[in-house]
Amino acid sequence: MTHTKCLIAVLLGTLVYTLLSLIAGRDGIWAYRQLAEQKREISAHTAAIQKINDELSLEQTALEKDRDVIAAYARKLDYVNPDEKLVKITGLRPYQTTLYDTGTVMKRRAMTYMSESVCKAVGVVFFALSLLLMYMAGYDKNRNVHKHAAKRTNTDFIKGVPVYDVPQV
Repeated sequence: MTHTKCLIAVLLGTLVYTLLSLIAGRDGIWAYRQLAEQKREISAHTAAIQKINDELSLEQTALEKDRDVIAAYARKLDYVNPDEKLVKITGLRPYQTTLYDTGTVMKRRAMTYMSESVCKAVGVVFFALSLLLMYMAGYDKNRNVHKHAAKRTNTDFIKGVPVYDVPQV
């Protein structure tokens, strides 16, 4: 009976360790969900940066090939064609150059998880507690069995051959 209690306690401690590792460990469900959330954020961020890249590529192509776009940018920089006249009005701010949004830097967030040593320690503690509780429960049970055995007398036992009610063939 002692070996059975010890094996059951080992089984319970191992079960607790395994469940903790599966749920809150480094490769567990909790860490997997954190990584999935980070992946979703990075994918959204990548899509935003790709959109900015597409807009800048389109603007670069227009600046390289479209004469009207080149002329518009030249006028903003105070350049004029020989047949145009430039009028400057004092008191107005000069044209601000466009600042392009290049996206923001995303840093990898550290995952939070329960370390392997903590999972093992909890499993060992659960093993010890369950073994202690089983021994304590067995101690009271064994004590009660000895009390009842002392109260029994020989009259409590039936002597003779037991007869069973078996149908005759």
